[in-house]
Amino acid sequence: METEIKLNTVLEQFEALDYPVDRETAAERFAGSTLLMADGETDLGGLIEQTHTRSFESAEDLFVELQTVLPIEAVGEPGQSDGDA
Repeated sequence: METEIKLNTVLEQFEALDYPVDRETAAERFAGSTLLMADGETDLGGLIEQTHTRSFESAEDLFVELQTVLPIEAVGEPGQSDGDA
């Protein structure tokens, strides 16, 4: 089933899985789901496949690992600062 998931709601989607869950099962569950990012979109299952952890103990673990493989487009314009200048 194709679904569109906003980045700010992905953790809620991960909470629907039974844990612990292995990477392949999580990737299969979200294959075909489109992750909507700040500037673009990508297949959520494909991103989960790119993670380095073999299994996840909780939705939070999966979410943290997902953040390590998100493209720069996920959070906004490259080089944008938080106003530290």
